[in-house]
Amino acid sequence: MPGAVLRGVTLDCADPRTLASFYGALTGMRELFGTDEFVALTSGSGCDLGFQRVDGYRAPQWPGQDVPQQFHLDFHADDLDAMEELALELGAVKPDHQPGDGRWRVLLDPAGHPFCLTSS
Repeated sequence: MPGAVLRGVTLDCADPRTLASFYGALTGMRELFGTDEFVALTSGSGCDLGFQRVDGYRAPQWPGQDVPQQFHLDFHADDLDAMEELALELGAVKPDHQPGDGRWRVLLDPAGHPFCLTSS
């Protein structure tokens, strides 16, 4: 049996501290390590969330694929309306295109990465 365990996910961005601040406020994760080039957030779950500076970063274009998203994060929320409101207050944007018939909400983080909120 393979023994690899997912330790973390790192998102490319232009400003790691700003994006880490957004996700820290959204999730309650705290900073584990940070420089101007890389910031890691942790919740103690064993899977951290990192943000790395990329020169010339281009935000994904969702739902189009001119600049593909490559992946997105899904977050569980007991109260979708309240979590959406918090995300928008923190700087997220809600695009017009909302697939899923209300089962989830697609938002864009301050760096343009799509992420979803779901109650399931």
